[in-house]
Amino acid sequence: MTTERSSATPTATSICVRLPGALRPAAGGNKCIDVPVEAELPLAALLDALDVRYPALTRRIRDEQGRLRRYVNVYVDGADVREHDDPARAPVPPGAEVLVLPSVAGG
Repeated sequence: MTTERSSATPTATSICVRLPGALRPAAGGNKCIDVPVEAELPLAALLDALDVRYPALTRRIRDEQGRLRRYVNVYVDGADVREHDDPARAPVPPGAEVLVLPSVAGG
C-alpha cells in the first residue's frame, strides 16, 4: 500500500510520487505519496498501486484506456517518460522520485 510522508527524499525501498497543488486534493492533500517497492517496476504498475488508494488521482493522470492523459507530464528522476517507446512501460526503480505535472493552459 501507499503511505504519505513529508520528507523530500525517497528511500531505497520506496518510490516517491510528487504532486503539484492542483492534484493534491485528489490524493488527500498529500505532496508526496510513498509507494513501497522491492524492485524496479513499470510506470503502469506504479499508477495501478496509486489507483488502489487514490482512484480520483489516477483518473486525472490516465484516460479510460489506461494511457497517460495528453495534458499530463510524468518525470522519473527528471526524465520525461514520453521519451520511452511505451510510457506505461517506462522503468521506475526503487528510490526514484516521480513528478506528475498537469499542463497549464491559459492566456
